[in-house]
Amino acid sequence: MVGHAAGGVWRLNGPPSAADSFDAQALAALQKGYGADVQFRDQQREAVRSVALDRGRVLLVQRTGWGKSAVYFVSTRLLRDAGAGPTIIISPLLALMRDQMEAADRLGLSADTINSSNKAEWDRIEAELIDGSVDLLLISPERLNNADFRSRLLRPLARSTGLLVIDEAHCISDWGHDFRPDYRRLVRVLELMPPDTPVLCTTATANDRVVSDISAQLGDSLAVIRGKLGRDTLWLGVRAMPSQAARLVWLLDAVGRWPGSGIVYCLTVADTHRIADWFRQHGVAAAAYSGETEDEDRRRIEQQLKANELKVVVATSALGMGFDKPDLTFVVHYQSPDSPIAYYQQIGRAGRSVTRADVVLLTGYEDEDIWKYFLETSLPLQGNAEAVVDALTGQDDWVSQRNLESMLNLRSARLSGLLKILEVEGAVERSGTRYRRTDQPWAFDEERYERVRASRLAEQEAMRAYADSRECRMSYLQRLLDDRDISACGRCDNCRGEASDWEPAEADLAEAVDFIRRRPVEIEPRKQWATGGRIAAEQRSEPGLALAYLSDPGWGRAVLSAKRDGSALDDGLVDAAAALVRRWSPSPAPAAVVSVPSWEPTRRAVLDFAERLADALGLPLLDVVRKTRPAPPQTSMENSWQQWHNVDGAYEVVGTLPSGPLLLVDDIVDSRWTLTTIGAQLRSAGSGPVFPFALAKVK
Repeated sequence: MVGHAAGGVWRLNGPPSAADSFDAQALAALQKGYGADVQFRDQQREAVRSVALDRGRVLLVQRTGWGKSAVYFVSTRLLRDAGAGPTIIISPLLALMRDQMEAADRLGLSADTINSSNKAEWDRIEAELIDGSVDLLLISPERLNNADFRSRLLRPLARSTGLLVIDEAHCISDWGHDFRPDYRRLVRVLELMPPDTPVLCTTATANDRVVSDISAQLGDSLAVIRGKLGRDTLWLGVRAMPSQAARLVWLLDAVGRWPGSGIVYCLTVADTHRIADWFRQHGVAAAAYSGETEDEDRRRIEQQLKANELKVVVATSALGMGFDKPDLTFVVHYQSPDSPIAYYQQIGRAGRSVTRADVVLLTGYEDEDIWKYFLETSLPLQGNAEAVVDALTGQDDWVSQRNLESMLNLRSARLSGLLKILEVEGAVERSGTRYRRTDQPWAFDEERYERVRASRLAEQEAMRAYADSRECRMSYLQRLLDDRDISACGRCDNCRGEASDWEPAEADLAEAVDFIRRRPVEIEPRKQWATGGRIAAEQRSEPGLALAYLSDPGWGRAVLSAKRDGSALDDGLVDAAAALVRRWSPSPAPAAVVSVPSWEPTRRAVLDFAERLADALGLPLLDVVRKTRPAPPQTSMENSWQQWHNVDGAYEVVGTLPSGPLLLVDDIVDSRWTLTTIGAQLRSAGSGPVFPFALAKVK
């Protein structure tokens, strides 16, 4: 019989029927959590046995929606009933954690999480972990980056862990589409655990190369359980779109025709807001969701989508891995992801409990510009990595990231990524937000990162090929994932011979273009200097507006074209800017216009625009700001400190200012430091409130 657990280990004693008894208990646990009529799917029972009975290390590669989480929840229930310690789940996203906790509760498991959104509860949770009343702890891989957490809680907890689950395990691998440096720390966590601690790794997106990499890190004893990755409810298609306006028209029409609710994925946060506004303007219940969305709002939006109170959520990949709404009936990608494997992961949100889910990829001109940006920020460059190590070498004390930004002309996001990688590699160590060089030898692994870069570029090429391919689209994705069971789906646009040609009606396209052009972009005032001090309220600019994002069709492209050619802005842009200022109607109303000057007297584009705008608004143009020294273009400055330092002291206010409000005009705004410093000087010189205005904002 399956009688008792010694040290939390299942012991099978007696006749072969003991295995049947174990299976019966496993099925009972499954049905308690998922319904009295539910049965194990192929390989689910095998995986539960491997983990909870044999206490092995398992990599479970199964399609999205297959039920990988059921394996670790049932295993946790069985192990806890047998006296084993709590399960630790490494989970990459807050949305995924919330769904997992709800599912655990159905099996009678006490689940909790320690993450950045619940700091007030950490002490309680840690106390309950120590006294054994928590069955399952969910943490993000980034939590492993916290030295205090590792030493105070993880180290003692590791010795009593009943099961370690590494969810979305492809993140461990250099070759995984969503590699995260923090996942590399999991090998160190395993070293803290008894050798017979069972480990379950789960993913839907591991090809042979990723599987080999994970096996190399977790050991030769890792058993791989793979299933068929095809999804027979997804109807895949691709549409090439000539413009963002055309995409908006197509989206509105398609979502209006489809039943149920779904997700529209975007590559940028700005697009999530633009598209959600477009839907709402046409009476479609929609919300924007991204990594910048407040946690409380995320929870609300997730619940509204699950309850079908929202027709569509327009999201970045922050609403991705693990989000569980089985009846999603469509997933659309407004832009193309840079990896077909990442694409497979995201479309897997749809069609889990419905017979048909429409999945459409929209492609356009700006996709590859975004791919290039993501690639540049995700992988370290040798010179940058060595510059960070050199900057920390010889420092007597810990150095904050802000201070590093003052030493190095590196983007904040790139520097953060480099510091994380260097910490994982042992070159630096962290205390809170400060860093210092360790005494470990370190050299940049150029060969490794060049291999990874080549792999990322190959994924981009595969995504281009997916969009252009005439073969079955599901088969194409399965082949890239090294699926062993591939056949044509019979449902995708290629299998059905569906024409991809589509043209929007002229009136609909004109409406979409007008929507994009009339939707202003906020210029949020800076409240702190780059050195850390607060900008005094009496020096701070007011909230401002830009006519468009630089990447927008219509006005944004027109501004970019004029900037590149050195040509004057056309009258349409000036008229649109004047109309926006009138609609905006800043209060108190500006009494005059001030232009941001150029160092080169021959470059009059901004001054020319300011003169024409002032004339259209019936306001005087004040020539009161001078540039005092040459400075490199702000576009060459990579982080906020460098951008501020580049313009600090580069301008002066001359002459007498009126005491009334001013409209401070520039052509393109990026860092906001030019407008911030000039605005502060205007206020100090006696002006009233300063309202920044620009033709275009970079992002």
